[in-house]
Amino acid sequence: MVTKKYGVPILFFIGFELVAVGLWLTQKNIFYLFNFSYIGTAISLGLLLYQRNYRHARRIVQLLVGLYMLLYLGVLCGENMQIEGFWYYLFTGVFEAATIHYAVAKIAGPLLFGRGWCGYACWTAMILDFLPYKVPAGPRKNIGFIRYITFFASLFFVVALFLFQVQEKEYILFYSFLAGNLLYYMVGIALAFAYKDNRAFCKYICPITLFLKPMSYFSLLRIHYDKEKCISCGKCRQVCPMDVDMMDNSRGRKNGTECILCMDCVKACPKQALK
Repeated sequence: MVTKKYGVPILFFIGFELVAVGLWLTQKNIFYLFNFSYIGTAISLGLLLYQRNYRHARRIVQLLVGLYMLLYLGVLCGENMQIEGFWYYLFTGVFEAATIHYAVAKIAGPLLFGRGWCGYACWTAMILDFLPYKVPAGPRKNIGFIRYITFFASLFFVVALFLFQVQEKEYILFYSFLAGNLLYYMVGIALAFAYKDNRAFCKYICPITLFLKPMSYFSLLRIHYDKEKCISCGKCRQVCPMDVDMMDNSRGRKNGTECILCMDCVKACPKQALK
């Protein structure tokens, strides 16, 4: 009975534990055991709280995971957990830190849980979600091309460090992590107030979406709607922070790869047609 009722949190915990133990044994580094066990426990706790109808369940996960990655891994441990860190370790052939993080959370992970990273772990969105514009005030803007600019700008920045044989690359990457986060927060907050949309940064600027969106199309964990129960009130679309059309079960539904599994649509549905 307990397994059936809390099956999803248990499965997430087991999944992260398998990753934690696997990386610990293959990489011979106990840090990975701690790292992924902590993240898996935080996410599982949030899912458990959600099932018990605790209204701030997702925010708790955001803070537990986001602050851990930003302050502990980023600031205290000196790891650039942004996309520049991924490019750097990828080019140096080092499979650790940012490369493992991206492989698990942003490249392979979305095949299972879609854009769940954006809803539960992103330290940029963690701050933006506290702003007052939780529901977009207007239609989506046609400026999503900017994310491609930021994606390739981050790539060219790291490539330039290698081409020009810049010394102390890790030192530069650490400070670029601090400066980059500050810039992200400034731009994200400015866009939120300009467009009255907390998630404007995610929709138009964030470079990570270029990894997340293609894999999210095939995500196993998705929100489905029951056509028989639906009364077409439109409340699910009204509360969605990412403008996803939940009244379409096809993988090609409008903005389908933008779903961050925040579950606001599920909570807003008066007929429990979404699950």
